[in-house]
Amino acid sequence: VQLQASGGGLVQPGGSLRLSCATSEYTLEYYSIAWFRQAPGKDREGVSCIPSTDDRTNYADPVKGRFTISRDKVKNEVYLQMDNLTPEDTGVYYCAARRDSGLGCFLFAPHQFWGQGTLVTVSS
Repeated sequence: VQLQASGGGLVQPGGSLRLSCATSEYTLEYYSIAWFRQAPGKDREGVSCIPSTDDRTNYADPVKGRFTISRDKVKNEVYLQMDNLTPEDTGVYYCAARRDSGLGCFLFAPHQFWGQGTLVTVSS
């Protein structure tokens, strides 16, 4: 299972970014995909996840209503659309995969595979 995150950059507060996680058809078929982030000096936290078999997505409270996770099974990519960004959203964002049990996706469960991070900086 391979994951490659991209799309990070510098954006002003209130702006938007879309992160992409490129993977394989096999991964999207059998694994839920999650986005995590780690701000400087803070622990890594789960941001959002999407199961392999349905659209029962989950979001961390700080990003609800601002972030949207989605997947494209033709391109084999998972996206994180981030709107109305604030400086508190600054950090390295990682995509990760967890074998899907058919019970949805879980931000607080261990994920077996991780991609490299992409840096998001929200600053004026």
